[in-house]
Amino acid sequence: MKRKPSTEATAAWIRLMRVQSRVLDCVEQDLKKAGFPPLAWYDALLELSRAPSGELRPVELERQMLIPQYSTSRLIDRLVDEGLASRRECKVDKRGQFVEITEAGRELQKRMWGAYSAAIEKYVGSKLSDADAVKLSNLLDRLGCSCGEVKLPPVGVNESMPSR
Repeated sequence: MKRKPSTEATAAWIRLMRVQSRVLDCVEQDLKKAGFPPLAWYDALLELSRAPSGELRPVELERQMLIPQYSTSRLIDRLVDEGLASRRECKVDKRGQFVEITEAGRELQKRMWGAYSAAIEKYVGSKLSDADAVKLSNLLDRLGCSCGEVKLPPVGVNESMPSR
């Protein structure tokens, strides 16, 4: 017989889900108040800007997103319509395509980072000491290691964008 989660593990799960949802909602509200598009736009632009040539296949972009994105093609359509990304055909596989960040996309992603980083500080950084943030990151790493996620950089790496 398989073991069931303890009451404590279940309570931790519920808190994790509630906090994640509430913090993301607050960040989205702050971005909206600052006149920016949704966080998914930032996330997509960040992933494209991090790609070696500034481009990814749509399926790669979806896999890299921080936020679950079930409608990647619509998100890509919006980015292309706004001139923040462009599509191009894959020369090797004519059926495939790449999504490439534009200069306007790079600029928007950098401008959004100001509001996004302020929200991260407001909802996380101001509530945890750096030591607590390291402990929380290490605990979350333990939860994510069996989910097949991308390996995260060591805690404490200070970048101008959130590390993954």
